[in-house]
Amino acid sequence: MNVAAARRVLLLLTVSRWFPVGLVVAVLVLLMIERGLSVGQALTVSSLGGVVVFLLELPTAGLADALGRKPLLLLAAGLQVVAAVMVASAQSFAAFAVAAVVTGAFRALDSGPLQAWFVDTVHRTSPGADVDRALSQQSAVLGLSIALGALVSGGLVWWHPVTVWSALTLPYVVYAALAVVHLVATAMLLREARPDDAERGWARARREARRAPHVVADGLRLARGNRVLLALLLVEVFWAAAMVVFESLMPVRLGEVLGSTQQAGALMGVVASVGWAVFAAGAGLAGWAAGRFGVARTALAARVLNGLGAVWMGLVAGPAALVSAYLVTYGLHGSGGPVYEALLHREATAGNRATVLSMASMLGFASFAVASPALGWTAEGVSTPVAMMIGGAFSVLGAFCFLPAWRREKQLRLSGTVAARV
Repeated sequence: MNVAAARRVLLLLTVSRWFPVGLVVAVLVLLMIERGLSVGQALTVSSLGGVVVFLLELPTAGLADALGRKPLLLLAAGLQVVAAVMVASAQSFAAFAVAAVVTGAFRALDSGPLQAWFVDTVHRTSPGADVDRALSQQSAVLGLSIALGALVSGGLVWWHPVTVWSALTLPYVVYAALAVVHLVATAMLLREARPDDAERGWARARREARRAPHVVADGLRLARGNRVLLALLLVEVFWAAAMVVFESLMPVRLGEVLGSTQQAGALMGVVASVGWAVFAAGAGLAGWAAGRFGVARTALAARVLNGLGAVWMGLVAGPAALVSAYLVTYGLHGSGGPVYEALLHREATAGNRATVLSMASMLGFASFAVASPALGWTAEGVSTPVAMMIGGAFSVLGAFCFLPAWRREKQLRLSGTVAARV
């Protein structure tokens, strides 16, 4: 598959994967609160998925690097359907907790293989090429997909055509149906050439699975011996705290301001839609900024401003100011992702690319699993604005972790080494 065809598959599967997420991204916490959970319990449930991802990221990434990207993506897509059905039907803390475990499993399987497949395809024809422009395009498409999904979600909550259900339930039912569409699209569109094609079936699967621990060990050794990569991985520890603020605490705070979870759910659909559109614009801007100012410098600036935006969300009062702060913060969130991932790809190889991406994701989910209940109980025991400010301030500290990559980039420029940009 040539680069142009691979890019089309990357973008199409990004749409089918993330448009359904847009339907539920703004209503999950509100749905749990509506069904009787406290804010602390709801964010504790969210953290369980992070714990599962932390435990499974490296094993599943090792399988993706050893066995192939497509089998892992198909399994992830199947578990996404199961998780969606479980959340839609959950009525208690225990039921939501089990659904969160399944969700964590599918996210661990889904984390990295598609992007790793694309980068490997690019490097077959352009070895060592930077992929920040393609990843910026993917992030822009991801943002627009979630934006459209969130807008549809708000419309579904406002419309509330199935009165036997809560208004917040229908988006999850539609999400489950579209998750099936993504499963089919993955099976049909993604083509992957693996070595030893003559050896098929379970014998090959067992042989490759036995290689997975070695691939994982290689990834860990790479991080231990590469200071730039190690620092980049630690970025996720700090960044996750800001994500708790603008993804989990934002709808809670909006519900407090409006005095109704259903009103917050309907309005968050529109707000999240605009937010993800701004996210897409920020992702597109990142590709331009990286070419002008450098990938590392752009990534550092985006992360610092994103954390400060989360602090700003905690300082403002009133729905209009809260929404404005949220939109600015989410645009900066979109700017940071693709350039950060491009820095990770610089330090990875085809043999450990999915493992490197999953190590970053693993640390992010682990930090989210700690920060989410901590900030949730802070919101419940002190106030939601205080929890938002704490999360944003902690996130800003991650700026120091970009300094080794920044120094590496300056050394490459001084030596005249310039990577191709795709």
